Amino acid sequence: MRFTIIGRNIEVTPGLKTAVEDKIGKLDKFFQEDTEVHVTLSVEKDRQKIEVTIPVKGNIIRSEQVSNDMYVSIDLVEEVIERQMVKYRKKLVDKHQAASPFTDFYMEAEEEEEDEVKIVRTKKFDIKPMYPEDACVQMDLLGHNFYVFINAETDQVNVVYKRKGGTFGLIEPEV
Repeated sequence: MRFTIIGRNIEVTPGLKTAVEDKIGKLDKFFQEDTEVHVTLSVEKDRQKIEVTIPVKGNIIRSEQVSNDMYVSIDLVEEVIERQMVKYRKKLVDKHQAASPFTDFYMEAEEEEEDEVKIVRTKKFDIKPMYPEDACVQMDLLGHNFYVFINAETDQVNVVYKRKGGTFGLIEPEV
């Protein structure tokens, strides 16, 4: 695995770099040697945050963890990515096509019993053209964390969502 480690409001010391490479490096059993791993360490007041992004064949494996200690955040992010990898293996339909970024060990490992995804409710609703700002207001009125709407500017289905820190995000399809 090849690491790209950057720091925001924090100096990436040799100790932090070693901790990231050792802990995240444990995941190398899942990936080929040339897999890129992008790590961003950041500090805001007493919040120590690590973001790990691993692009793999059209998908992104990503985790973000925050704590009051960077080393704790590093431990947490490694555990989350390992759980994601167990779930992701089940979703690989064509092992030969989509599995090239992964090791044989990962692909041939025995599957553990895992909770399957179960949809317990289906909702239908009218979808109306509106501007993203109006969709954010509607989302707040409903008390939801996201809202699906037709963007009045593009006539495409978009999603607005609440981000950490009280900000909003917009998801638009790539055409």
